[in-house]
Amino acid sequence: MTRKKSNSVRETSGPQCRIRFTHALAVTVAAIAAVLSSTACSPKADDKSQTSSMTASNVTLTPAQRENIHLFAVQQAKFRKSIETTGVVDFDNDQATSVLAPFSGPVSRLLVSLGAQVKQGDPLALVDSPDFATAIGTYRKALASARTDRRLADLDKDLIQHNGVAQREAEQAETDALNAEADRDAALQALVSLKVNAETIKDIQEGRPVPRLEGIIRSPIAGTVVEKLITPGELLQAGSTPCFTVADLSRVWVMAHIFDSDLASVSLGDAADVITGIGATHFSGTVDNISALVDPDTRSVAVRVVVRNPGDFLKKQMYVRVLIQAHQESTGLLVPVSAILRDDENLPFVYGAQPDGSFARQRVTVGYRAGDQYEISAGLQAGDRVVIEGGIFIQFMQSQ
Repeated sequence: MTRKKSNSVRETSGPQCRIRFTHALAVTVAAIAAVLSSTACSPKADDKSQTSSMTASNVTLTPAQRENIHLFAVQQAKFRKSIETTGVVDFDNDQATSVLAPFSGPVSRLLVSLGAQVKQGDPLALVDSPDFATAIGTYRKALASARTDRRLADLDKDLIQHNGVAQREAEQAETDALNAEADRDAALQALVSLKVNAETIKDIQEGRPVPRLEGIIRSPIAGTVVEKLITPGELLQAGSTPCFTVADLSRVWVMAHIFDSDLASVSLGDAADVITGIGATHFSGTVDNISALVDPDTRSVAVRVVVRNPGDFLKKQMYVRVLIQAHQESTGLLVPVSAILRDDENLPFVYGAQPDGSFARQRVTVGYRAGDQYEISAGLQAGDRVVIEGGIFIQFMQSQ
């Protein structure tokens, strides 16, 4: 009986145990799957919430907060564009000249230094030139030949009346006299071009001896000696050796450069401000030339600005800032500078008032700056209302 009972228990309990084990295993697997499922889904849920938190949403303010917000109604307005660029100071070539050596020979002495103020005709340097002795000798010979040939021609005129000389000989004598007089005049002109004074020329004409002449390089205009290109002892070649540069610095040129996008906004006669960066010093000028060529290296166009230079403050090769005020009016949407904010990517945006009373970010494209306003070329329309005071507060509220 006992053995049968034992066999009976095994038979009945074996299948039940397997059933219970199978059920428990299924429950355990389901639990693990649930845990794994929840674990796998949780990052996606976090990403979704993070993405949602990063998405900019409209900001709604309380009535008390609204009192500190000021709006601006965007409208079409007229303005004059201002082009900002850089420039280099140069001499006004209409009031500057390079002084060339008018004669050959070695420099014996310099009479001026850099920065000296000179008048027209003032001496700049002395040159020991043989050209004066040659010119004086040529003039003496030409004078003698002209006098002799003229006397012979006049004598032949008297003789021809008494048949003392042939007509042909008289005509040849007159031709020789005219040629000699032409050579005399040319020799005299050579002395004048060498700046030989009238008293010395008169002494030569009257046959008196003249002292040895020294060449004097003189200033052709009044101005400032801005370049000295020769030294004592240097051998000069007439008409080719540059000696000095004299410039009137009361007016200078500023050579500015603008690019294609700004070219249509600049025209002749536009006013310009030249800023040196030295203190608050700035100068007023006028655009008087726009180059017809594009610089192949910088792809810019040279614009020449004529500037008054009181006190000779502006120096050649000085770098300056140039603000060109367009004379022609433009039309566009303008907003105050305070309305423009920047996001994390440094892109400009404004806060626009929405019909439901909230404020939303609106990306804009900023153009020219006209005084304390920016031109908006994209992102706004006439009639839009944007925040011009309190935008920083709204941006802070939006980031919370």
